[in-house]
Amino acid sequence: MIAAQAVLETKMLLRNGEQLLLTVVIPTLLLVLFSSVDVVDTGEGEAVDFLAPGILALAVMSTAFTGQAIATGFERRYGVLKRLAISPLPRWGLMAAKTLSVLVTEILQVFLLTVIAFALGWSPGGNPLAVLLLLLLGTAAFSGLGLLMAGTLKAEATLAAANLVFLLLLVGGGVVVPLDKFPDAAQDVLGLLPISALSDGLRDVLQHGAGMPWGNLGILAVWGVVGLAAAARFFRWE
Repeated sequence: MIAAQAVLETKMLLRNGEQLLLTVVIPTLLLVLFSSVDVVDTGEGEAVDFLAPGILALAVMSTAFTGQAIATGFERRYGVLKRLAISPLPRWGLMAAKTLSVLVTEILQVFLLTVIAFALGWSPGGNPLAVLLLLLLGTAAFSGLGLLMAGTLKAEATLAAANLVFLLLLVGGGVVVPLDKFPDAAQDVLGLLPISALSDGLRDVLQHGAGMPWGNLGILAVWGVVGLAAAARFFRWE
């Protein structure tokens, strides 16, 4: 039942033009644009080496947080979740299916963005296990926050808030603008955000060949535990 629901959730996502714009088109355009045009000072080396890890982090956020929050919020508003809650599929099974759908979408995103980044001259390094752990913990962190927003706010408020957060974190989360461009006091705060932890962790591993980024993994783990626990506690199905 979980597998069947996950397939359905994935098909619905891939058929949604707005969701595809958010999860695929925007990250791809940002990667190509900022890698090709010298708009942002990304430091020494090729721009794509700095940008590709941040865009991968943005792709995770767009799917696990923004896309999932908006879709789940409107499913809740239209009574879809209420009907699914009384089906043979248990509620935890529905959440598991949504998580699987997110993971499948992210695999497609990462594959597409990696191919484009390689075409732009990207030369990543580092430990693949560290990258995998960062992506999984980042997914958990953003998924919990997205479900919390979708389960507590009205659908229209979720739509506005999720897109606003997406734009703010795109600018201030170290995705395309290095955190060292911000004031020192702001860097300390921004560095604790899940998007910053994910993008910086991926950049340390893929660009600089660092080992296991325990600090970034710890930040993502805390966000994941807090977000998922809060979503489980406060999520309203109606």
